Amino acid sequence: MLNYNSEETRSSIIRFEQMLKTNLIYFFDAQEFEDIIVHYLGFGENQLAKKALKMGLAQHPNSNELLLLQSEFFILEEKYDSALKLLDYVEKLNPLDEEVSLQKANIASKSGDHKSSIKFLNKALELSNDPSEIWNLLGMEHLLAEEFDKASYFFKNCIEDNPLDYSALYNLLYSYDHLNKNEESILVLNEILEIIPYSEVAWHQLGLVLLKKGNKKEALSAFDFAIISDDNFTGAYIEKGKLLETMGRINEAIDNYEIALKTNDPSAFVFQSIGECHEKLGNNALAIKHYLKAIHLEPSNENSWVKLIDYYMVQGQYKKAKYYFKGALEINSESVTLWKKGTMIYKSLNQFQKELNAYQKLYDLGVFELPILLKHIDLLLQLKNWGKAYKITNEVYKSFPESKSLIHRLGGCSMELGKKNEARYFLNLEQLSGEELLELSKLFPSFDQF
Repeated sequence: MLNYNSEETRSSIIRFEQMLKTNLIYFFDAQEFEDIIVHYLGFGENQLAKKALKMGLAQHPNSNELLLLQSEFFILEEKYDSALKLLDYVEKLNPLDEEVSLQKANIASKSGDHKSSIKFLNKALELSNDPSEIWNLLGMEHLLAEEFDKASYFFKNCIEDNPLDYSALYNLLYSYDHLNKNEESILVLNEILEIIPYSEVAWHQLGLVLLKKGNKKEALSAFDFAIISDDNFTGAYIEKGKLLETMGRINEAIDNYEIALKTNDPSAFVFQSIGECHEKLGNNALAIKHYLKAIHLEPSNENSWVKLIDYYMVQGQYKKAKYYFKGALEINSESVTLWKKGTMIYKSLNQFQKELNAYQKLYDLGVFELPILLKHIDLLLQLKNWGKAYKITNEVYKSFPESKSLIHRLGGCSMELGKKNEARYFLNLEQLSGEELLELSKLFPSFDQF
């Protein structure tokens, strides 16, 4: 059942819906149509809102408010040219209506023209008696244009007007962060706390800023005050837990993470964090238990899969690592991180063809990193596939001509393939260190006779 905003609106909507069921035409004043349209829009009944707007404009073709609602529909449907033509017409009828400039600013913003959007918003600001909303919009446009100093000016205005405007606060702190203005962030947060001493959001943000400055003890106190202000504030428990971990107070960190699980819906991140703490304490069974909980709760959380894979790799249990690697691939077969783990697992299990396939998959995913390429080349050398190793090394050398490792491998491959002159070109024995000579002798059987 619909919730009507007022008795008058309720009466208007009942009459309007009765009219739709008959062939009768009822008269509504422009304000009634506006209320009906806004009501339907609020409930997502766009088609009914359109019908009401069409009838409203038929009865009140010059209604400023209805024309503006029509332009809003055009904007929603991305008919920006039609909206701008209509807005120009409305502006001629009422040049002092700030809503015209606000809608033009919205169109410019949606078109990516932030400079024009800012111009229209400044015009609306000149016409407005309530600037706070426009300050916020101006801040967002400057933010989108990466003009962080100008953005911070407008968000600061919002905070001074309403210290509880936490959306503006987050954007202000984001701007300050990009400007490396930590002191300004601390100042504005302290100003809020002077007005609202138990603002859990301000205490929480203060803790984060203090952490950036390296003030761990002060940050810890700020998180404690956030929890005192709201003992169900999950974010504060999590940040406190993370900080305690870095301070080596692992058991206390676990306590805070466990409280976070109780104050809100469980999250994979928190389960994973508890698992990491237990792993640091050597509680391996508990670590695995919590990693598995994280995966069960959020199978797409790749970090938890990686934690399990890494754990078993460190333990030398590569078959188990492979089991979870394959499970993770079922969730995300295009993960570069997972395929890098795969190359290490297959190498440790001497599954060379699968290792080769993993390198190829990484290349298919756009990976072209020298450490990966060298591992691939070295595998081919281990398999004594000199021709393919030479071909790949030669191609990679074009992109990394300064790499000594590639130069040495090109020389070694040339030597194994009987290209002695080329081998001598790449391998200057007199300039090779003892470590480099030892590596080459391991990679290339013929090197000692070279």
